[in-house]
Amino acid sequence: MPSARPRLLYVTDLAYPARGRRYCDEDIRLTARLREDFGLALCHPRDAADLMDAFDAVVVRNSGPVLGYRAAHDDFRSRALAAGTRVYNPLTGRADMTGKQYLLDLTAAGYPVIPTVDRAEDLHRLPAADRYVVKPKLGADSIGLRTVPAGRLPELVDGTVLVQPHVDFVHEISFCFVDHDFQYALYAPDPERRWELRPYRPTGEDLEFARRFIDWNTLSHGVQRVDACRAPGGELLLVELEDLNPYLSLDALDDQARDSFVAALKDSLHRFLAAAR
Repeated sequence: MPSARPRLLYVTDLAYPARGRRYCDEDIRLTARLREDFGLALCHPRDAADLMDAFDAVVVRNSGPVLGYRAAHDDFRSRALAAGTRVYNPLTGRADMTGKQYLLDLTAAGYPVIPTVDRAEDLHRLPAADRYVVKPKLGADSIGLRTVPAGRLPELVDGTVLVQPHVDFVHEISFCFVDHDFQYALYAPDPERRWELRPYRPTGEDLEFARRFIDWNTLSHGVQRVDACRAPGGELLLVELEDLNPYLSLDALDDQARDSFVAALKDSLHRFLAAAR
């Protein structure tokens, strides 16, 4: 007898060598919990396009930077959109899912984001700083990121990179949402050890900040992570809005918070599948 449980293709790169954390551990433990509700199979992102038709939905999780398999990712995305495949997160995201253009868009719209430009003629729009961060528009996981003095910027800004002032922030905070519901926040007290995370209790103002970006992205379903830095003046500035395959740092949570997140994720997936019927 065939199973009545929905079948999910869970996309992950279990061998991806992430710095300071193990993606594979998170996905092994999370899929063990999801199997309580769903029929589940794991695959590498290079195989997703060829396998997805046999499943009710595709869940993209810790699949690593798409720079490592750009052609396969583009093929998966185009075939999934053409076939109407249910992909979680949905492929309509406006943030990291499509590159770093959103940082330019949010800067232009006046959102609280680290000021960002991509053209030499716009460098004057950035606050004066001793150092600047230059990173590829299609980068991820700090690949290709450089910190340079102001004098080097004109030779580096060629339309393929983003430029931001280097911010000596107090700490970084990550806010995790499932659909539009806040789940938990983590922070790195020591900026030099950014992967040593601890639970953080956000203020109402902190959550209002994070929700602005979740609302801006307009995803009806999915897991999103809002990464921010606390500037020396106390204000929060957006660093990244991860809507493709955000690492969740579930190992930094206690059992109650982890169980609450898993329950929220299961509920979201059930709603996502029901809405597509």
